[in-house]
Amino acid sequence: MTDTRPRFDRRRITVLLPVLFLIVLGVCGIVLFSLGTSKIGLGPILVGAVAALLPVAAVIGTCLWVDRWEPEPAKMLLFAFAWGACGATITSLVFNQTAHVLGDLINGDGATFAAVLGAPIVEEATKAAFVLVLYLRRRDEFDGVVDGIVYAGVTAAGFAFTENIYYFARVFSVSGFGDLSNGVVALFILRGVLSPFAHPLFTSLTGIGIGIAATLDRRGIRIAAPILGYLGAAGLHSLWNFSTTVGTGSTFINLYFLIMVPVFAAMVALVVWQRRREQRIVAGQLPGMAQERWIAASEVSLLASLQGRRAWRRRVKRKVGDQAARAVAGYQVAATELAFLRHRIAAGTAGADADQRHERLLAALVAARKAAVEAPGALKAAGGVRRS
Repeated sequence: MTDTRPRFDRRRITVLLPVLFLIVLGVCGIVLFSLGTSKIGLGPILVGAVAALLPVAAVIGTCLWVDRWEPEPAKMLLFAFAWGACGATITSLVFNQTAHVLGDLINGDGATFAAVLGAPIVEEATKAAFVLVLYLRRRDEFDGVVDGIVYAGVTAAGFAFTENIYYFARVFSVSGFGDLSNGVVALFILRGVLSPFAHPLFTSLTGIGIGIAATLDRRGIRIAAPILGYLGAAGLHSLWNFSTTVGTGSTFINLYFLIMVPVFAAMVALVVWQRRREQRIVAGQLPGMAQERWIAASEVSLLASLQGRRAWRRRVKRKVGDQAARAVAGYQVAATELAFLRHRIAAGTAGADADQRHERLLAALVAARKAAVEAPGALKAAGGVRRS
């Protein structure tokens, strides 16, 4: 007897989910745009959008620079930014209004309660939700702390972009462009010059916790690290909001230079250290990959440094063209992904599906090298690149 019942097609669901995700975020974006224009007006919203573009461009550029060893999929970064700009923003808006009402009931000052307690707790949770879901559902996208920082930073950049549009628009509707003491100019100095990395810095603490969880196999640490990262993010966010709403000008200056600047400097130092660690990991795995004849021995030194990779791509682009340079870039990324996985397998943190992922990444590496070989002169051009 033939079974005529409909079968669950997991592949079709996998294809449809990203589309549905973007549709939902698009609806959220339309709702936010409608709320903004109805309360403030179209003109101020457009001014706010232009003013918000500059700081977000700097943040996104920094995240991409941090992520140069193993660039995350552009689609996933787009989803992260869209979630921050639309999904996390509208979710936080709903809960922040609830916190405002709750604050009025508790102490009669709902605005301060929402800003100092409600907003940090809710906003850091909604921003971190994307990173956490990505970690749980697509564990292979996480190779460590840098990935957590990048995804958290891009998500927070999206959130800050929408938030800045609203703040700039509201100030423009009241004070216009203004000068160094008021209006859009003064606010831009505060949010676009002095603190463009505020939201990314807060959320990156959660990203670090999730990144640590991805690299360790001890269950207790894998649970505690993201929680501690989130508590740090919410606490730092709360301090920041306290200094800008309750505190005086001196309170803000003291917090900025005594806490925010050192934390940001520590974050930069951590990123630099992690990038060097990633280089050591890749450089340590390449000789074994060459011994297996998955890559050429002559390419090991070029693949072992960002400078060598960049020089290789530039030489190929100059001598052969853009298509060949893109083929070489794909080959470089494939070699890095396989190197990271082999390192995690050796450390025992790759997970139960490590063998299947290894086969998949090895096939991707072979295909990427084949594409580079078939691009006339792409691999031959490596011979003229100075090894570092």
